[in-house]
Amino acid sequence: MLYTVKEVSSLSSVTLKTLHHYHKIGLLLPREISEAGYRLYGQEELERLQQILFYRELEFPLEQIKQLLERELERLSVLKQQENLLLAKQNRLRTVIDTLRQSIHCMEKGEPMDNSELFKGFANEEEWREALEEHNAHPEFTNGRHA
Repeated sequence: MLYTVKEVSSLSSVTLKTLHHYHKIGLLLPREISEAGYRLYGQEELERLQQILFYRELEFPLEQIKQLLERELERLSVLKQQENLLLAKQNRLRTVIDTLRQSIHCMEKGEPMDNSELFKGFANEEEWREALEEHNAHPEFTNGRHA
């Protein structure tokens, strides 16, 4: 089944403008263009868009996403790595939110927050960035095999 750009936008919650931009920069090409000039997308393009959105959630720049997707990779392996990266981000953000809530609680009570608690979660930012860098340099993402 083929989907118009409007249908893909509705399915994915990605704006028409964004989908057109992805086409323009070569990140997400339609499977075909109809005689009437409509962009038509198939299942493979929908799956590629899903991968793009996972990488965007991880704050990867579009050019880097394009480079990653141009490699011949096993989709399952990529999805598992993206899951690991998103879980690491989730854990880091959970800790930052806990620190924020503790700060609010201390402010409401009029008490200073313990200095050892002030920056919990922020130290993990570097670890998370290192995980992203490892993702880009990891051998399984250059040859498509599992480690």
